[in-house]
Amino acid sequence: MTNQTTPVNVPNAGPGCLVRLLYLAFVGWWLGLIWTLVAWFLNLTIIGLPLGLAMINRIPYIMTLKPSRVQTTVEVRDGLTVVKQSAPRQLPFLLRALYFIVIGFWFSLVWMLLAWIFATLTLGFGLPLALWMFDSTPAITTLARN
Repeated sequence: MTNQTTPVNVPNAGPGCLVRLLYLAFVGWWLGLIWTLVAWFLNLTIIGLPLGLAMINRIPYIMTLKPSRVQTTVEVRDGLTVVKQSAPRQLPFLLRALYFIVIGFWFSLVWMLLAWIFATLTLGFGLPLALWMFDSTPAITTLARN
């Protein structure tokens, strides 16, 4: 028999759209701002950098309760079906570190400021763009795939 492997992206079951919207309106916008400021402060220190980057990677969840993506692999081995779940594959660490040092650190700060401007100054019209920008922050900062 042949072994077949099929990767499938399955979103985690998270809260519904209405719950996420209410959470953003009452908790996410102010908690996300505090979370972001603390993360940037930690990024300024060498000791706090790992925690700061971990906090930046959690911004989509803190802001909007967005569940993290899980890659599910279904493999058939000798008639048995094996299901494995893992985080998406990341780019090599050295590439991500170099990107963060040269581009990610300063560009993600500009990115987050623009997202806050779209979210607050456009009276809600820029909210879809701002939410996409908040969700993209980990990729902008360290090329993280989430």
